[in-house]
Amino acid sequence: MDFSWFHIAVPLCLAVLCVVTGQTQAMPPAMSAALGVSSLAAGVALVLWRDIRSRMRGEGRTVSGLLSQYVSLKAVGWLGKRQRRKLEADTLNVKQVQEETLLKRLRNNENTCYGRQYDFSSMKDSVSFRARHPITTYEHYREFIRRIAAGEEKVIIAKKPLILAMTSGTSGSSAMLLSTRDTNTEFFLQGVTVCLDAMRQAFPAADNLQRTTKFFYTPTFRQSEAGIPIGPNSSTPASSRHMLNLYTTPAPAFEVLSEKDTLYLHLLFALKDASVGTLESNFASTVFYAFSALQDRWQELVGDIEQGTVSNALALDPKVRVRLEALMKPDSERAAQLRAHFKEGFRGIAKRLWPHLHLVLAVDSGSNQIYGEMLRENYCQGVPFYSPFYAATEGLIGVNLWPQEQNRHYCLCPRSMFCEFLPESSLGEETPDTLLMDEVKEGQNYELVITNASGLFRYCIGDIVKVVGFHNQCPIVEFQYRRGQMLNVRGEKVSEALFLNTLKKAVAQWPGAQLVDYCCAESGILGDSIGGSDPHYQVFVELKGVRNLTEEQRYKLDACLQQDSAVYRSFRIKGSIGSMRVQLVAEGAFKELRIGRTGMTKVCCLGRRSVCLRHVPRGFAHEHRHGSSEHICSVAS
Repeated sequence: MDFSWFHIAVPLCLAVLCVVTGQTQAMPPAMSAALGVSSLAAGVALVLWRDIRSRMRGEGRTVSGLLSQYVSLKAVGWLGKRQRRKLEADTLNVKQVQEETLLKRLRNNENTCYGRQYDFSSMKDSVSFRARHPITTYEHYREFIRRIAAGEEKVIIAKKPLILAMTSGTSGSSAMLLSTRDTNTEFFLQGVTVCLDAMRQAFPAADNLQRTTKFFYTPTFRQSEAGIPIGPNSSTPASSRHMLNLYTTPAPAFEVLSEKDTLYLHLLFALKDASVGTLESNFASTVFYAFSALQDRWQELVGDIEQGTVSNALALDPKVRVRLEALMKPDSERAAQLRAHFKEGFRGIAKRLWPHLHLVLAVDSGSNQIYGEMLRENYCQGVPFYSPFYAATEGLIGVNLWPQEQNRHYCLCPRSMFCEFLPESSLGEETPDTLLMDEVKEGQNYELVITNASGLFRYCIGDIVKVVGFHNQCPIVEFQYRRGQMLNVRGEKVSEALFLNTLKKAVAQWPGAQLVDYCCAESGILGDSIGGSDPHYQVFVELKGVRNLTEEQRYKLDACLQQDSAVYRSFRIKGSIGSMRVQLVAEGAFKELRIGRTGMTKVCCLGRRSVCLRHVPRGFAHEHRHGSSEHICSVAS
C-alpha cells in the first residue's frame, strides 16, 4: 500500500483522547461542543476506516481512491435496497402500477405534436389507449424522428433527446431511436441498483474494494442536422465517467478510439493487478474476444509489464502515451508469475491470473449464450456468471433477481415500460389483440409490445419471450428469439435456440472439434452464388481443433435437426427443403466481422431477411473448397 491508516487514525485518536481525559474543562462551551462533534466524527471515521481495511482491495490504492469507491458502493447499495423494496411492492399490484406508468407517459407527452395527433389528453386508462392507438413498428416513427434530428422540438416527446440511439439491426435495418435523461435514470435506478443488490446477496465476496476490469470502448458519434449526437446507447466510458476510478483501466486509455488498441490497454492494466475481483462487459461475446486477444498477445503484454512500457505497436497520441507510461513501472515479479500461468495453458486461465476473481458480469443469454458457454468451459472455468439485465436500445425491460440460477430469467420491471403481449399464434394477424401483464399465461410465448419513456407507443420490439413464471403478480420471462431470426423456408419455424442446441449436438460428433461461432441463413437471401435450386439452410461455422469436415460429418448437422424438429424432418422427407450445406470459415472470421468491419458487438446468428447479407461474407460458400481466406473478412454490401 502507498499509505498508512496511521496518518488518519492518530489525529482522530488524539481528539477522542482529549475529550476522554477531560481536557475540555477550561474551554469555552462553543469550542467544547465543536470538539465533541469532531470526536463523534472521528469515532465514525475510525469505524468506517476499519471497515474499509477489512475488505479485499487492490495494491497501490490511494486513500482518496478507496474512500471514493467505498462511498460509491455504500450509496449504490442503499439505493439498491430501496429500489428492491419498491420493486417488490410494485409486483404485488402489477395492474395498477402498469396503469400509472402508462398514464405518466401520456401526460408527459400530451402537448407534443404526436400527443395532440392521438389526443393523449383524452385517454384516461389503458382501455382507451389500446382502442385508439395502433400497434406500431419503426416505420411509424421514421418521419417524426427525421424532424427531431433536423431540430424540431416537442415532436414526440416534450424533452429534447440526449442522443439519437442506433439499434444493432440484428433482425432488420438499423433504427434510430430517442434516448432521454428519464430513460437513463430509470435504467440506473430500476435496473443497475436492483441488480447490484441481487448480486451482493448471491455473491457476498463481490462486496469489496477490489477493482473491476470492464471491457468497454469509446464509440464514434456523428451529429444530426441539429447537432444531436447519433450513436450507440450502451454503456460507454463517457456515460460512466464518475465510476472510472472503480476500474483497472486508467482514464487516458478511453481517449484511444481504436478498439483494438483500447482492448490491449484493458488487458495490460488488468494483468498488472492480481487482485481484480470482477470482469464486466455489456455482452459475453466482448469478454470472449478479450480472452481470445489475450491468447494471441500475452507475450507482448507480459513484456510491457516486465519493462514498464506500453507497446510501440499501439497507434497512440503522444500525449496519451506519456500519461499511460507514467502509470507503468517495471515489475519483473508479476511478469514471471504471468509467464508461468500462461505456459500452463488457457483453460481456467482467469482464476490463475486473478485468484480473487469472484464474478463475470455480462449478458450471456440470447445470441450471447454460445459465448457464455465457451467462457465457462474454457477461459473462465470455476468463475460464476451473472447476466443482470434484459434490456434493449428501447430501454430497461427486466432484471435477473436470481443470479445463481443457470437459466436466465428476468422479472419484468412494471414501472419502466407499459407492456403488452402478442400471443405467438397471432403474429400473422393484421389486427391482433394484446394481453396485459396480469393476463398472460405461464408456458406461453409472446411478442413484447412496449410503451416507454422516450417516445415509443405500442411498439413491437421484435423479441419473442416465454413466460416461465411469476414473481408475485409480475411475469418472469425467458428470451426465445428475435422475430426475423427464425429460419422458415417452408413454414418449419426453426428458432435460434433450437438451431444452436442442434449444432452443439452435431459438433459433439465431430472428433476434436470445438464450436467458436456460426451463422445460418436461408439460401434464398444469398442468391445464385451458393448454387442449388431447392431451398435450404446455408451454415457458416468457425471451429477449433479441425481443419476440414467430411461430407458425412457435414450431414450430421442436417440429421440432428431432423431429430430435433419433426416439421423440418417432414419437409426434408418430402423434398420441399434441400439438404443443409455446412461451410467452414477461417479462424477469426467472425471476430473480424463483429468488430473490425461491422463496428457492432452483436451479429445475427440466424437470418431470413436481406439484412443478414451484412453478416455473411463474400466467399464463405466457397472457402472450404478453395482453401483461401482472402474473402473471409469482406462484408457483403
